[in-house]
Amino acid sequence: MSQEDRIAQATAVQTRYEDMLLRLPNVVGVGVGLIYQGGSPTGEVGLVVMVERKLPAAQLAPAERIPSELDGVRVDVQEVGVISAF
Repeated sequence: MSQEDRIAQATAVQTRYEDMLLRLPNVVGVGVGLIYQGGSPTGEVGLVVMVERKLPAAQLAPAERIPSELDGVRVDVQEVGVISAF
């Protein structure tokens, strides 16, 4: 699959799940971007879910957990802090 196809697939997943993800506690944004692992980009395109603060899964109810994959697209949870407009 080409990079353009991966971006298109991730964009379709974003459109399909963005509202659901934004209703989860701590989620402040959803976008298409590079997946990071250990602080470094992997080169893989996926769905990026931005949260104010990463929490251990044990502190979240099952319904509040962000899936690691949606419709075959990898999901990366990235801590971004509080987002505010200037």
